Amino acid sequence: MANPNDVIKGEEVTLDIEPGMNILEVNKKLAQKNKELLQKHNITAIDIMGSIGAGKTSLIEKLVQKLKQKYRIVVFKGDLTTTIDAERIGKHGVQVITINTGRECHLDANVVARAVERISLNDIDLLIIENVGNLICPAEFPLGTDKRVVVISVTEGPYMILKHPFTFMNADAMVINKKDLAKTMNIDTNQLERQAKDVKPDIKVAVTNALSGEGVDKLIKDLEL
Repeated sequence: MANPNDVIKGEEVTLDIEPGMNILEVNKKLAQKNKELLQKHNITAIDIMGSIGAGKTSLIEKLVQKLKQKYRIVVFKGDLTTTIDAERIGKHGVQVITINTGRECHLDANVVARAVERISLNDIDLLIIENVGNLICPAEFPLGTDKRVVVISVTEGPYMILKHPFTFMNADAMVINKKDLAKTMNIDTNQLERQAKDVKPDIKVAVTNALSGEGVDKLIKDLEL
């Protein structure tokens, strides 16, 4: 179970930025270091992005349940202040590290590097990172993962992809969640998929009900897990 005391405070982070560099350039370099370190230890890392309430945590719970017999899994849970969701995931028998960002609307490569220092890299095969609930900011801050997933739900309306195309351009896979509510919300999931393909033709799309687990196997296949 997640330990409420095992929390990384993102606001404590300070970065040394060389003259002429900006924060995005620094983050990109740190992300590459993270990626090289994880790949050196044969760890597959997945960054899961999406708005608050889209169903990221429920999706991760189902991924953990389905994959924990195949992989040794660690989850980093990004959140503003609490460990509530981390404790939910931890109940499934995997190590969870909470990264509380305070006021920051995304995780960055530096705070992920600090979290990586707390795990035994020789005892993990799969790292799942749940980014802070936000469909805008995380896209600009790669963390050093192999793949990025963006989660939307039908309750967010029919225009999320059109309004935030940059996020989908930077994703390898997309989840359209809460499919059981699509009819009630008058949402055409096929239309959402077409919008995503217009933005990024090779993006993989899974339509899910994360609470029941429906469609999660498709996402696992899309992520080659």
